[in-house]
Amino acid sequence: MKSLLISPAVLVAAFLVPASAQSPFSPTEATIADVHRALAAGQLTCRALVQGYIDRIATYDQTGPTLNAIRALNPNALAQADAFDKDPSRLAAEPLACVPLVLKDNYNTVEMPTTGGSKALEGARPANDAFAVAKLRKAGVIILAKANMQELALGGVSISSIAGQVRNPYDLTRTPGGSSGGTGVAVAANLALAGTGSDTVNSIRSPASANNLVGLRPTQGLISLSGVMPVSKTQDAIGPLTRNVSDAAALLQAMAGVDPSDPLTAQGEGKVSASYADFLKPDALKGARLGVVKVLFGTKPEHEAVNAVMQRALDQLQDAGAVLVTIEDPAFEADSLNAQDDVQTYEFKALFNAYLASVPNAPHKDLAAILASGQYAKPALEKFLTGAEARQDGMQEPEYKARLDRIAAFKAHAASVMMDKKLDALVYPLQKRLVVPIGELNQADRNGIVAGLTGFPAINIPAGFSPPSDTAPLGVPVGMDLLGLPWSEGKLLGLAYAFEQATKLRQPPRSGPPINVQGK
Repeated sequence: MKSLLISPAVLVAAFLVPASAQSPFSPTEATIADVHRALAAGQLTCRALVQGYIDRIATYDQTGPTLNAIRALNPNALAQADAFDKDPSRLAAEPLACVPLVLKDNYNTVEMPTTGGSKALEGARPANDAFAVAKLRKAGVIILAKANMQELALGGVSISSIAGQVRNPYDLTRTPGGSSGGTGVAVAANLALAGTGSDTVNSIRSPASANNLVGLRPTQGLISLSGVMPVSKTQDAIGPLTRNVSDAAALLQAMAGVDPSDPLTAQGEGKVSASYADFLKPDALKGARLGVVKVLFGTKPEHEAVNAVMQRALDQLQDAGAVLVTIEDPAFEADSLNAQDDVQTYEFKALFNAYLASVPNAPHKDLAAILASGQYAKPALEKFLTGAEARQDGMQEPEYKARLDRIAAFKAHAASVMMDKKLDALVYPLQKRLVVPIGELNQADRNGIVAGLTGFPAINIPAGFSPPSDTAPLGVPVGMDLLGLPWSEGKLLGLAYAFEQATKLRQPPRSGPPINVQGK
């Protein structure tokens, strides 16, 4: 993406409106409610807001710490902001009016290519928005940019052949988790108001954990996958990445709903809450029963930093009124679930080839052609891609069907554990150890497979930081997963909100400080 360096004078003016403005507005840690209040009070224009985020991208993503979170800006973003400013009545009519959003680059958008982070798909332009993108636009969102990501959403360190390595803003020597790492970094570093990701095993909640964010993987079927580059029909889900629980609830409200082109969403008929915001109560943890899944905590020296943060978080849950119930159950062991039950390599080729066939100008029309092109991040992807291509018809293999049977059994077991012990949620660290340094190609010791296989909803929230270091002045973020029964997003949001309000653990990274704005 072309550099967008700007002068200090432009930076000073970026969030100002004409002299009639009452006070300046800063985007740093702004919420949707903050933006709407400033717009209503005449302190802010939508154009100034969008331009301000563009300026921060130029200052911190493309230069300075060079976070490399953004793959491309939306060339129409400022024009869309101008359209809002000409019709401010939209503020009352649209719940996400003038919300500058970054999309993971596997969400189809009509005005921008959708590459999945792959050089092999550079310029690929779908004919239509993804269903969820269309819903977000209807709610008032402005698509600010497409985010860099782990190529084709296949891994956890967020490196791509089209845009390179995303850097963690809390420790520039580390990866940001993945595969939605570009979105996570953009939101964490205040390069956008909010963002979206996809999650096949860990990929919304891993960058939430690594970037001190809220990441929500909803019940599979609550949000349509139509128009999102696929990995696995059994495990894929999409959802929001935000700096706070209230914004996550607002984005979920806009994205959820039945889509005739995605049969899986028929299961969600009547399951979308009329108001997820109504669940956000500061006392929601009082009396809540939370199952602490012991097998999802590490026992090695490299796990000590995460375990220390999690112990403090568990104590804080109890202080807020939660009842903790120890779950000693080997069936939840993540490494075994990943090895024995994950179905990505069986499903990927057929789904991905069908997706490529739906993109009119896709440079390559199947996985075999992409492999032949060599235009992909080989060290990170070659093993998976060649393995998937080697399966003639993965979804007809006996082992695939055996894995589906084991998934169904595990889903039933997980539900029975929760119901038998009358649990409101399970709790565990999304990552047993801190996010890995840049140069490693795999984020090991992640627990997201529990939600990935069951399809149950899970929300990751800031649990705290490891001790500060020379490269991580605040420490490295650690996130805590809360997993609930199907369609319990409202309850999970309430529990997360109560913890957030009791602890206030969200802190912006020091690598992207506020840009000083002077006003009258």
